[in-house]
Amino acid sequence: MKIGFIGTGNMGSGMAANLLKAGHALTVHDLRKAATDGLVRAGATWAESPMEVARQSDIVLTSLPGPPEVKEVALGAKGILAGAKRGNFFIDMSTNSPGTVQLIAAVAREKGVAVFDAPVTGGVTGAAAGTLTIMVGGDENLFGTVAPLLDVMGKKVVHVGDVGAGNSVKLIHQMLGAVTNQVIAEAFVLGAKAGLDLKKLFEVLANSMSASPILTEKYPRAALKRNFDPGFAIDLAYKDQVLLFEMAKELGVPLSFASLVLQKFMEARARGLGARDTTAVILPLEEMLGVTVKL
Repeated sequence: MKIGFIGTGNMGSGMAANLLKAGHALTVHDLRKAATDGLVRAGATWAESPMEVARQSDIVLTSLPGPPEVKEVALGAKGILAGAKRGNFFIDMSTNSPGTVQLIAAVAREKGVAVFDAPVTGGVTGAAAGTLTIMVGGDENLFGTVAPLLDVMGKKVVHVGDVGAGNSVKLIHQMLGAVTNQVIAEAFVLGAKAGLDLKKLFEVLANSMSASPILTEKYPRAALKRNFDPGFAIDLAYKDQVLLFEMAKELGVPLSFASLVLQKFMEARARGLGARDTTAVILPLEEMLGVTVKL
């Protein structure tokens, strides 16, 4: 099959590179042509628009910032559906709103194009290594066609329901991650204020029921080393929480703890921390209490 990939930023470039390594013919596009240079040097073909990517592909994948970008790339005048053919597939791997991907799927259905939403977790490292977890929504009878392609990019690929379900699961995942991230920041600031040996505190927490990959993997390479370069930026995390609350509002579900975390992300952005890693939520706490958390 001929594959197209649109959106070759931090996440998309790693995923697309793994498709090339697996031997797939790949056509790529990004608003910043320079973002595709490495892929083109590795054997991919550049296309001038999403429409041209679709014309040259059997399956088109996207990895984009959010719903407005996905909607434009899919439905715009030079979008994917303007170039797609009956029998083609469109897989959106962005963190999107369930409603947006369902709208796109309804339009695509009229053209005979099957749509899947397949958001991922695992970060930039997982995208490069091909070890992402991928949650997939779409027609279960067609899932077998796209699963081998997704297996190239992820170590765990799970079909979770109809189109839109992938992003519903992803937003719930983002909620848990954001709440956990905030609580870990508070835990270490509390430990620092109490005068504890933070290395010992980390050792205990990392080997207890309180452990999570955010604690044992993310914090040691980020906040605890004073490295706030964005593995996952606060601005993107905030965007995901806004999508989460749109989903919760539609369903009438109150989200008490997530509401507090949304406020913390808003505070961090107001302090100019939006482009920094999500663990930078620790910085306002440190400033307020006069402590520095570092291992």
